[in-house]
Amino acid sequence: MPVKLIVGLGNPGRQYQNTRHNAGFRVLDELARRLRVSFDRTKFDSEIAQAQLGTNRLLLMKPQTYMNLSGVAVAKASRNKIDELENLLIIVDDINLPLGRLRFRAEGSAGGHNGIKSVIEHVGTDKFPRLRMGVGKSGPADKLRDHVLGGFTPDERPEYDRMVERSVEGVETFIEDGIEKAMDRFNRAEPKQQ
Repeated sequence: MPVKLIVGLGNPGRQYQNTRHNAGFRVLDELARRLRVSFDRTKFDSEIAQAQLGTNRLLLMKPQTYMNLSGVAVAKASRNKIDELENLLIIVDDINLPLGRLRFRAEGSAGGHNGIKSVIEHVGTDKFPRLRMGVGKSGPADKLRDHVLGGFTPDERPEYDRMVERSVEGVETFIEDGIEKAMDRFNRAEPKQQ
């Protein structure tokens, strides 16, 4: 069975730990917890964990290159670990989606996201699956950096936590059933919690 490479994008360092830009790291941490594995090794400029889900062998990866150079780590790992880019999943935050909204895509442009832009540049194609997690947009364009490098408000935190849980379920669906099933199940808006 081929390895599936599951990559959460974010920035290393305690100061970025709970920011919107680190949503990808948070999903991988939760997935690793569920699979009872830990990020106890460093390889491909990343923290890595090996895991199994059903018959699927997984390499979970959190690049330590900072968001804008994520593609360096992803290209190294994908060249060494996977035979087809359909076995790669990139998990990122997305300011163009409202908080809590998920969007799986089989391929596509960077959509203004510097992490995805770097992956496309270093892997050499935009034809790889990704999961975009809505973190909402706030204020003018010149304040976006502060927004993505900022934390969630107490009011936003429950919705963010729910989105992380749904994202992990979506990643598990991708691993076991493929990108089409993940898109079918998770791309529609969730009803609001009362």
